[in-house]
This record gives sequence, C-alpha cells and structure tokens, in this order.
Amino acid sequence: MSDKSCSGSLTPTTVAVPILQTDRLILSGHRLEDFADCLALWSDPVVTRHITGRPSTAEEVWARILRYVGHWAALGYGFWQLRERASGRFVGEVGLADFRRDLSVGLDGVAEAGWVLAPWAHGQGYAHEAMAAALTWAADHGHARTMCIIDPDNASSLRLAARLGYREHARAPYHGSPIVALVREPGPIDYSR
Repeated sequence: MSDKSCSGSLTPTTVAVPILQTDRLILSGHRLEDFADCLALWSDPVVTRHITGRPSTAEEVWARILRYVGHWAALGYGFWQLRERASGRFVGEVGLADFRRDLSVGLDGVAEAGWVLAPWAHGQGYAHEAMAAALTWAADHGHARTMCIIDPDNASSLRLAARLGYREHARAPYHGSPIVALVREPGPIDYSR
C-alpha cells in the first residue's frame, strides 16, 4: 500500500497581500515571476554590504521569496516588493517580519521592520515613502511598536530609521558582526520626504 497523498502536481496558492500605493510607488506581494528582479537586488554587493556582507545566491533569494510569502500566509504581515507607479520598474523591498533572530536585546515578538532598495533608487526618498506607508499599515493592523536592526556603519539606514521614529534600544553582536537594535513606539509618522 502506498501513500498517494503527496502525488500529482501541486497548484500554487495565492496569499492575500494588501496593495499599498504612495505618490510614486506601489507596494505589493512578491510573485514567483519577481525572482529575476529579486535576484538582481540581492546579488548586488552594494545592496548586501551592510546586510549579509556578501551577495546572495539564487538559492538564497528563492528561499527569501518563499519566506516572504510564508510570512503573509502564517502571520498576516510580511514584506512587499516596490515598483514605481509611473514605470513599473522594480525598486526594492520593505516590510515587517518575525525572523526569530538569535538576539539578546529583549525584543522577542516585536515585528521587525526592514528595507532594501536597488542602488539606482538610493537617495530619492523611496525608502522613506515606502516605509511610512508600511508602518501606517502595520499600526492599523496591530503592530504599532516595531523594531529594526542596522549595521552601525550603515549611516543612511540609521538616518532613515531616525526619521521614521526609531530610537536606539541596544547594541549587540549578530552572527559575529555588531548591530544596532532600534525600536519605534506608537506615534505619528513624518511623511515629508
């Protein structure tokens, strides 16, 4: 007798991800067809310098996309991909996650915010615009208090975090490298670019 419960083809399921729009951006859920854009983003050493310290492989990017979809399916929040409204060009990713990081900073269970943009999009206010929309959505859906971790050498992300209302909570090692853990308490968001 054989178990045929796993035989046959699998049909992809759709996970409902809210679509957010800002003046210049559309934030939507990741799709399998976004793999090439995500691979280009995560395999760029400029992008990964302060995140993982090395470009990601295709296998790692594939797992990342599946993890994003899984966050929405299991937790009701996650990461969005960003595209320019005018052109449809891929800009990057922002969102919230529960990565269950092995950190000793006392923030277990607090949704972790993150942002990563393609190098061409740096310095244009896209990260602030997208994160303001994401944090507004988060506050409206039970996640007004969020945290983020940033490499202490990533001055531009630390500035953005401060503009978004994050304040330093602790410094700690993470996978052998120093990080700054920041917390954003409930409150208004500065929407100016």
